[in-house]
Amino acid sequence: MKRKSKLTIAIATAVLAILFATAVYAQDKYTLKSPSGIAFSDFKGYEDWSVVSSARTDQVLKVIVANPTMIAAYKAGIPGNGKPFPEGSKIAKLQWKPKKSTDAPFVVDVPDVFIQAFVIEKDSQRFPKSGGWGYAVFNYEAASDRYTADANSPSDCGHACHTAVKAKDYIFHPYQKR
Repeated sequence: MKRKSKLTIAIATAVLAILFATAVYAQDKYTLKSPSGIAFSDFKGYEDWSVVSSARTDQVLKVIVANPTMIAAYKAGIPGNGKPFPEGSKIAKLQWKPKKSTDAPFVVDVPDVFIQAFVIEKDSQRFPKSGGWGYAVFNYEAASDRYTADANSPSDCGHACHTAVKAKDYIFHPYQKR
């Protein structure tokens, strides 16, 4: 009887140790900061933000989402009305490697492995040299289930590309009709 009790206690202890280790070492992606100081925590809840648009390149499928401040601005006609997005506007471009659907009865690409969150936030005081927008990239590694701040991602990394849409307050994607 004593042997069974000791074995039960040992198994219970091992299970608790594994659960504790998993809880302690599970990554909190919101503790990450880009080299320029843009915190992933600034975008907390992005998983539930409204969709602005989607896009496809040869390498990735993209879904562009925005926080409520930016969605309200889009619905008010910004940037088409010539006004800039308000301070606190945030947008995230979520990117997946595509794969062919094996379920659909037609040819369609669907998201496969999530690879990256490219985030942009409007804060004219922090980012005066880049039209008021700060840019950061947070990469995701599926094998380790971990995010990392892209080391080559200074706050204006996206600004060089986004100057092409300066007249649209540096934002490529319009709010799509639905």
